[in-house]
Amino acid sequence: MSADIDDESKDMKKFAMILAIVLAVSPAFAKKTHPAAPAKSASQAVVAPDSQQMETDLQKLTWPQLRFVIESVPKLKADVETYGPAGWKYVEARYATYPWKKNIDRLDDAQKRQLAELVQLARKSR
Repeated sequence: MSADIDDESKDMKKFAMILAIVLAVSPAFAKKTHPAAPAKSASQAVVAPDSQQMETDLQKLTWPQLRFVIESVPKLKADVETYGPAGWKYVEARYATYPWKKNIDRLDDAQKRQLAELVQLARKSR
């Protein structure tokens, strides 16, 4: 069992390192825009992902992936850590059915997009 925990810990460290590298390098490849860029119309505006779908996506992650994602979004992390270590134990025991929708609904659009990107990244790291 200790070996499994060590392997999961190593995998999470690799995942965190890859994420850090991607986040550090991504601005270098970002497309430069001109200050006078035309405004997007309502149909072109980026829509924040659906809370219900994100809840389902979170529930499908493995525990180490979910914990990493939750720790990466400050408001979600604060919601769990409000209850201290017992909060993390509670979520771990019930993460496949934990009701995240209310917590996700409290996030602003930028945080929802960040959460969606982290979930996609976590899925790809399987």
